[in-house]
Amino acid sequence: MKIDKIDIKGNKQPIEVADKVFGCKINKDLISQVLYKSNANFKGRKAKTKQKNEIVGSTSKIYAQKGTGNARHASRKAPIFVGGGVAHGPKGENNYKFRKLNKSEKKLSVTSLITEKNKDNNLIVIDDFEKEIKKTKEMFSILSSLKASNSLLLLDKSSKKNIFRSSRNIPNIKVTDINHFSSYDITKYKKLLLTLSSIKELEKKYSWKINLTFTIKYYLLW
Repeated sequence: MKIDKIDIKGNKQPIEVADKVFGCKINKDLISQVLYKSNANFKGRKAKTKQKNEIVGSTSKIYAQKGTGNARHASRKAPIFVGGGVAHGPKGENNYKFRKLNKSEKKLSVTSLITEKNKDNNLIVIDDFEKEIKKTKEMFSILSSLKASNSLLLLDKSSKKNIFRSSRNIPNIKVTDINHFSSYDITKYKKLLLTLSSIKELEKKYSWKINLTFTIKYYLLW
């Protein structure tokens, strides 16, 4: 399939791209599952309280079983005492289930989201940044001319190096490369900006044969 490459002046030129990355079937159910798992795994799981067996101290009875007129108790580690364990408190990372994401889910969600950006006219393709841009004002002017004020810049390593410093203070802009982004990054920003080299890297990484079992599970339900 073909998509348009645009320059700073607004001139368009059609280029050939892979259908598997830019024109695949959009699976919204899969995207929803991947985003749910990613966000769940990303959250901090550090809240933890000590259980009764984790309290350091004597395990002997605090007083005799009978004859004192008080209720029967064992040690002071019980949750009803000050300084004792906490009943049903959070247990840290052990209290949460890690939701596994396999490679097929990750790749299919990325290609579905890229295709969705392309169909919604929120995909911008430009030439590589061959020269270093040092001024933030200059970089902001380029992004404004491309109408990419709220964008994820998914670049090749060379282009990323040339514009990273000049774009890092621009609000609602994230600069990254092919190996350091997720489906969440694509959904967070309105537009997706790619360079010609990053497109080639995307096609190399995501133009792959899908496992038959996984395909049946997520595609034959349409």
